[in-house]
Amino acid sequence: MKQHFAMMAGYNAWCNERLYEVAAQLPNADYRADRGAFFKSVHGTLNHLLVADRIWMKRFTGEGAAPSQLDAILFEALPELRAARQTEDERIVAYIGNLSEAALAGQIRYHTIVNRTEIQQPLTPALVHFFNHQTHHRGQVHCLLTGFGLPAPSLDLILFQRETGIGLA
Repeated sequence: MKQHFAMMAGYNAWCNERLYEVAAQLPNADYRADRGAFFKSVHGTLNHLLVADRIWMKRFTGEGAAPSQLDAILFEALPELRAARQTEDERIVAYIGNLSEAALAGQIRYHTIVNRTEIQQPLTPALVHFFNHQTHHRGQVHCLLTGFGLPAPSLDLILFQRETGIGLA
């Protein structure tokens, strides 16, 4: 199981770098334009991804800042958001790399953001949600980028596997 999550952590970082490379080509007005996505814009959605990852990493590790709103704007400028994204991706890779199989078989306890309910659940399904959530919102950013006529990059897991060799053995 750990190998799978290590692959997903690497894939997550790879996808984010590819998306940010294209997002950086947008004029600021387009980057911030409300295009009807759940978090409105490329800017809002990229911020939400970082917000959610920080919330989940706080739940997983007990460390780091955890925003209290899902739509928080952590960084107004794309370069600072991108740097924070890279740092968070490194943190995710390190966290997964340090997990034991026993930890993966364990439980986590946390409070939800919206209604402050206490939840206890197995760690493994929470990690599945964590990586699936990232994929979901990156897909929205990808759609927004293509809507601006940019050649958004392939984010296919199989392409990541072919380029890196991770997950092919």
